Amino acid sequence: MLWQFEVDNRIKEFELRDNPIIIRVNKFNEESAKEFASKISRAHSTGQKVIPVVIDSYGGQVYSLMSMIGAIKASTLPVATIVEGKAMSCGAILFSFGEDGMRYMDPDATIMIHDVSSGQFGKVEELKVNAEESDRLNEKVYKMMARNCGQHDEFFKEKIHEKGHADWYLAPKEAKKIKLANHLRLPKMKVNINVEISFC
Repeated sequence: MLWQFEVDNRIKEFELRDNPIIIRVNKFNEESAKEFASKISRAHSTGQKVIPVVIDSYGGQVYSLMSMIGAIKASTLPVATIVEGKAMSCGAILFSFGEDGMRYMDPDATIMIHDVSSGQFGKVEELKVNAEESDRLNEKVYKMMARNCGQHDEFFKEKIHEKGHADWYLAPKEAKKIKLANHLRLPKMKVNINVEISFC
């Protein structure tokens, strides 16, 4: 994502007390989820009007993703999501949580959506419990994604079922067609620094 500064020519020197926060997401684990929530919170005191979340990830832990989603829902500032390179698995779901109209995707990026995997090993009964939990999470995340994209609740679940539950790779144009991406370009972060003099 590009930065663009516009500085009033009457200003000789300047120093931002708080730099705008841009959150980059590469991993989905407990540490990255904690850092994500912290940055969302700090962004509320910088003066910025939007929180950009740049995603370039193969995915990770779904429970860490849910923590990040919670931080976005608690934010009083709109969150813009931007895909650079790839947004796979948890990354694709997080991308859908950008404010409607603020989901950007690089024209050369890729999105991949698939079923939640527990990735667990153990006794038969333990595997059954893990499979039930995976099904519960699938229902939850597919419904949330569908609603974020203005689709009916079963949209993503049905699409994955049609593909035999294989990984579903989306090129930018397809992502825009299903209303997951709003813009097929990278946005700019514009910082205006000016002098305003008033009499009172």
